[in-house]
Amino acid sequence: MNLMKNIRIALTKGRIEKSAIKIFENIGIDCSQLKNKGRKLIFKSNNSNIEFVLVKAADVLTYVEHGTVDIGIVGKDTLLEQNKEFYEVADLKIGKCKFSLASLPSFNINEGYNRKKIATKYPNVAANFFRSKGFDVEIIKIEGSVELAPILGLADAIIDIVETGNTLRENGLVIFENVCDISARMIVNRASMKMRKNEIVDIIQKIEKYVEGGSND
Repeated sequence: MNLMKNIRIALTKGRIEKSAIKIFENIGIDCSQLKNKGRKLIFKSNNSNIEFVLVKAADVLTYVEHGTVDIGIVGKDTLLEQNKEFYEVADLKIGKCKFSLASLPSFNINEGYNRKKIATKYPNVAANFFRSKGFDVEIIKIEGSVELAPILGLADAIIDIVETGNTLRENGLVIFENVCDISARMIVNRASMKMRKNEIVDIIQKIEKYVEGGSND
């Protein structure tokens, strides 16, 4: 009888969750409980020693860092914004989008003498981007619809996640520069990688083989 505790994998709720389930199923891991979850948050795979836990994106990093879960699936946007301790081991090539600088068509970063105001849900990402460009800007953190900020005059421009660009266009905004590409990543707790290296590396290799085969498009 296998008495070894389950490997716990935290999945980001929502779109990444659904795409990740498809990947795990395609490498032979049963995810049937996740498809009929109701209000449950922890799910056992029926054919492996794996448990899945559903949490919000930012909490994936916290659970992985503290070793409550061994593996996490989370967007690169969350990794860039938060400074946590873990290993980033694989790009799952799902949840693809971009961080972009956008504003009204009249925006010009080089115009005027005042510091530009930049609204964003990701202040660390925005600050690092403008620092790399040599611009001193004021960052304004927004929790809701960041597109409103330049329209209402709260900010000169925004840094936000863009997938199709439809929301920007519908609100009269245009993209001035793409900051970086984003996709879902697999992260691993540092102690787990040492203690259960063979099991975790086996999962990583199977996922990388599947992803590189392009079967998850």
